[in-house]
Amino acid sequence: MPSQTSSKKNVSIHTPRLERGKQRVAELMAAAARVFAEQGYDAATMTEVAAQAQASIGSLYQYFPTKALLAQALHGAQLEVLRGRLESLAQQAPGLSPRQIAERILEELSLFLEENPAFIALAERRDIDKKAKAATRSGLLSLLTGLLAQAQPPLPAERHALTAVMLLELMKIAVSLKARESAEIAEGVVQTFKNMLGQHLDSL
Repeated sequence: MPSQTSSKKNVSIHTPRLERGKQRVAELMAAAARVFAEQGYDAATMTEVAAQAQASIGSLYQYFPTKALLAQALHGAQLEVLRGRLESLAQQAPGLSPRQIAERILEELSLFLEENPAFIALAERRDIDKKAKAATRSGLLSLLTGLLAQAQPPLPAERHALTAVMLLELMKIAVSLKARESAEIAEGVVQTFKNMLGQHLDSL
């Protein structure tokens, strides 16, 4: 886990070198994921995280001095999982139509959110570093653009970046809806947008 420093306080995550310490960090992050998913970021407390991990509050603060740093580390780890899932699609993309690629991307997002429910709370927290957020967006857009470039029949080159932005914004809408609406409403709205995007891509 890379060293991360808070921009508001001169504190940083303690990165363990021994296997025992790495295991403890993994347990703390797993506990944090459960608490953030159940309570939301603002309502979650470090005391609850420590209790979920069956660890002392001192042990939690040893590795993660603030809740913001804990959320930052967990969000970063989950983003890496999402990037990995999108990168794995590169092996499936050749020969697929633009619509099929878009559908595969959104299917992967849906599975990812089911497996990582804390991601919604983490993605919507207000203290995300703006530079880190911009870098994440740029990296995801690059991945999506690369996937769309493999479509057959080819998507017009000038549409790659535009379609990638549309997909990313649809992903953000899906995350936001899952946090605010019932599962039925969220899935219905996302499916409607997916159909509209699919029809648009079929027309190109």
